[in-house]
Amino acid sequence: MKTGVMICGHGSRSQSAVDEFATLADKLPAYLPDDWMTDYGYLEFANPVIRDGLDKLREAGCERILAVPGMLFAAMHAKNDIPTVLNTYAAKHGMTVSYGRELGVDPKMIAAAAGRIQDAVAAANAEHGDLPLTETCLVVIGRGASDPDANGNVAKIARMLQEGMGFGWAEVGYSGVTFPLVEPCLQHVALLPYKRVIVFPYFLFSGILIDRIYGFTDQVAAQHPAIQFVKAGYLGDHPKVLETFAERILEQDSDTPPPNCGICGYRSQVLAMEDGKSHKISVEDRSHPAFGSVPPPTCVLCKYRTQVLGFEAEVGAVQESHHHHVEGQGANAPGSNVADCTLCETFCTGMCRLQAQDHHHHHHHHDDHHHHDDHHHHHDHDHHHAIYPHAKHPHGPESARKPKP
Repeated sequence: MKTGVMICGHGSRSQSAVDEFATLADKLPAYLPDDWMTDYGYLEFANPVIRDGLDKLREAGCERILAVPGMLFAAMHAKNDIPTVLNTYAAKHGMTVSYGRELGVDPKMIAAAAGRIQDAVAAANAEHGDLPLTETCLVVIGRGASDPDANGNVAKIARMLQEGMGFGWAEVGYSGVTFPLVEPCLQHVALLPYKRVIVFPYFLFSGILIDRIYGFTDQVAAQHPAIQFVKAGYLGDHPKVLETFAERILEQDSDTPPPNCGICGYRSQVLAMEDGKSHKISVEDRSHPAFGSVPPPTCVLCKYRTQVLGFEAEVGAVQESHHHHVEGQGANAPGSNVADCTLCETFCTGMCRLQAQDHHHHHHHHDDHHHHDDHHHHHDHDHHHAIYPHAKHPHGPESARKPKP
């Protein structure tokens, strides 16, 4: 049976992010069996879309496809959108498309992160003189999502890095959706007695959110010239990242493949077929030995499986995709750069999303996205998102409104 591998990326309106993802996908075959064919596609904005990559694998004669989400943690995209896209394709073409786990909290990923941080520390020591890590504060910035489990994993990564490397202190911030965002996080850190602050974006690729993180870092650094704010590089195609991707693919080919969101045993799924009809997959139709009375480790804190504090209403929410309307818009679509925006000067602050909410509060909004690197849109659906309960938190996206000194 000919095997194909599908790397499912998020997609971005930043061309550099799209190019970097393609580079990683090109390097991955070296970590896999020689006779496996590999392709990639994006959930939204960029081309090729996931469906195009699947078409290439199927047309090349692949009878089964092993797909993985090109994402650090499982939130809206990994738990809803990508599994629905893959299962819809499998149902249409009558073929096997399995789905792997996200990269997750993994020793290899922590090692990759430590490598990027150590490079930043070495550069700072060379420029400013040696400073013990015990006198340095580490700030880990995650993507930010409407899923508390994914947000919590960023905090765990930060603690593993702090304890493993011996930093004097560590804080966690996020680029969007949740709290604290980058600017309020760094302003808080500036009150601590540390002479150096390492700001590390726990991101796979570049993009407008990386620009936002670095932009706010420069902004806060200018207000606190006595503190060294050092910008570490993001993960990129670090060899340990590639090893983790390969592991997520190969474990699907094992005798006991791990459970995943593509066959979630705790919620039904709705597939939107091309004929305009929908196909529902019930919980009873989905099975895996791990979905028993004791949940798999990856599912323990999932807000769709059980009542998680503050998110109790989302238990059992139907699994469906919400991103068909932004497939393949292209990295040069309107809103792809700050030059198109009258609200930002040198980097996207997220103010655009707040203004859009003010003027179009009756429309549908995605919790996990913003205007530039992500998206903001208005359209009619049969589905809806649960409202993120802390959307108005003063240290979340609302912090972009406050006047700057």
